[in-house]
Amino acid sequence: MSDKPVRVRFAPSPTGPLHMGGVRTALYNYLFAKKNNGTFLIRIEDTDQTRFVPGAQDYIMDALKWCGIMPTEGPGLGGEYGPYVQSERKEMYQPYAERLVQEDKAYYAFDTAEELELMRERAKQMGMPNWQYNHVTRTSLKNSLTLPQDQVEELLANNTPYVIRMKMPRNRDIRFEDIIRGWVTVNTNNLDDKVLFKSDGMPTYHLANIVDDHLMKISHVIRGEEWLPSAPLHVMLYEAFGWDCPQFAHLPLLLRPDGNGKLSKRDGDRLGFPVFPTDWTTAEGELYSGYREKGYHHQAFINMLAFLGWNPGTHQEIFSLDELCEAFTLDRVSKAGAKFDPDKTKWFQQQYLRSTPNEDLAAQLSEVLENKYDVSRLTTVCHLMKERATFIQDIATEGAYLLERPTSYDEQTVSKKWKEDTSVLMTEWKNNLEGLSTFDHDSVENAFKSFLEAKGMGIGAVLPNFRLLITGTGMGPSMFEIAAFLGKEECLERMNQGLTKIEALKNQA
Repeated sequence: MSDKPVRVRFAPSPTGPLHMGGVRTALYNYLFAKKNNGTFLIRIEDTDQTRFVPGAQDYIMDALKWCGIMPTEGPGLGGEYGPYVQSERKEMYQPYAERLVQEDKAYYAFDTAEELELMRERAKQMGMPNWQYNHVTRTSLKNSLTLPQDQVEELLANNTPYVIRMKMPRNRDIRFEDIIRGWVTVNTNNLDDKVLFKSDGMPTYHLANIVDDHLMKISHVIRGEEWLPSAPLHVMLYEAFGWDCPQFAHLPLLLRPDGNGKLSKRDGDRLGFPVFPTDWTTAEGELYSGYREKGYHHQAFINMLAFLGWNPGTHQEIFSLDELCEAFTLDRVSKAGAKFDPDKTKWFQQQYLRSTPNEDLAAQLSEVLENKYDVSRLTTVCHLMKERATFIQDIATEGAYLLERPTSYDEQTVSKKWKEDTSVLMTEWKNNLEGLSTFDHDSVENAFKSFLEAKGMGIGAVLPNFRLLITGTGMGPSMFEIAAFLGKEECLERMNQGLTKIEALKNQA
């Protein structure tokens, strides 16, 4: 670790909703900054105006806020290195590109898009499908390296459209150390002369990224593996400007559940799970689902993402955000792609639901149920049901019988458990309950045990049918807790109702 203050950035493009891979990049930057008492900032990289999507920037900020990993610098957040939207920094980039031209490290290229396409087509016909504008081909193209100086000046004076390209040296090894991947070496013969400044007056990602990282004093660049091929160019640009290069860390890809290919924005709803943190609606009205609206706890989502490519080196899996900040190190990040597991994601959600205080769950449940029930009553409902739930909505659905009498009875349980003598047996059990002076968990359980002993029966002959009469279901939490929660009068009335309805069903069958 260098002695420089740690400053990291998340630099998304506002070209649509924030994919969960992007959230993971933001998360790792956030954790690294917190672990090292550093600064985490966000910069919106909108140099490609043709792909700009209205509302995307607001979506990104809202998603980070929901996840609980908000930067401390960025658009709308303040900071001394702004503006933090690249289109608002437009005027500062050209002088840097011109400086490289003047120092013979870049050049003007006046080739039109049509001319370049023709070159690619000719190369393809000659058996060279991957034609590049590079140290070989540039010598025969229309640029300031091949044209006379006076002609170059005339073209510039006449406002002839041009781009500025990096002048990549021939046959030179570029070496840099990646924190995750170790030493990386690339020969410049395998690189093309990338465009640094476009004809529309905007820098490309490559130039703007380097200039902004330098001006914003970024110490570590933590980004996705897809940017690894661009890293040699970026290293060359730092060298060309005579600037210190930040430390790089390229994160592994997120893979589909079957491990076959990168998890893409299109894989989400198609495969039955969200790939976005929150819902996104396109301009055409098409909805892509998000984890927030699906009912996931934001910390469960973050906990899951943290483990996609990183592990703490221990058996601990459930972490609070503060614990993640304390445990996170880049040397525990894997080089290999991380396979997304939607079932494991649900498991994280279950763990967070179960660890949430019943009072907090009750407040959420009250909203789901439109505030129809007393919150103290819902607190007990949550206590009874949360071990069997994944989402708060499950408590409302699976535990509906705790709030309203059942209107139907599980057919499988009726078929398997309700015998010819069951009505008589359950009427006897009901009469026993009716005689109890105290109706709490222990008194109901003790009465039940005494009833079984007197009848010489096992639990399976009575308990499933008791549950069926009270809840309409074949399984669930402790029947003695349920009975105590509902109270004596409600239990007896439910048993009377159930006996009548189930017998009617049996007679119809």
